[in-house]
Amino acid sequence: QVQLVESGGGLVQAGDSLRLSCAASRDYYAIGWVRQAPGKAREGVGCISRSEGSAYYEDSVKGRFTISRDNAKNTVYLQMNSLKPEDTAVYYCAAEVSSVDYVCYDAISLLGMESRGKGTLVTVSS
Repeated sequence: QVQLVESGGGLVQAGDSLRLSCAASRDYYAIGWVRQAPGKAREGVGCISRSEGSAYYEDSVKGRFTISRDNAKNTVYLQMNSLKPEDTAVYYCAAEVSSVDYVCYDAISLLGMESRGKGTLVTVSS
């Protein structure tokens, strides 16, 4: 089990930037972000695996969002630039702590991670 606490959400205008943080209560094999817009299904945003150097990003955010991590603090960040109204959603941190050397490399593996936080709301106005 792992506790994930997100922070950093808020109301911004289109084109603005925002940085989300996720503090994990323990070490993990993979960690990332998923989001859910009102009335829509949950979708992956991006993730990073402890055993891999590169991150995975959904096409809709590639080039605008960046995931980084501070391993010493078990904290992962989501830097969101050039925000669009369609980025409006509740953003959840997700992590995998049970499957040894779990690698997150696509939407399925991202959405399949076992643990999620309570989420933080990001609202982008036009």
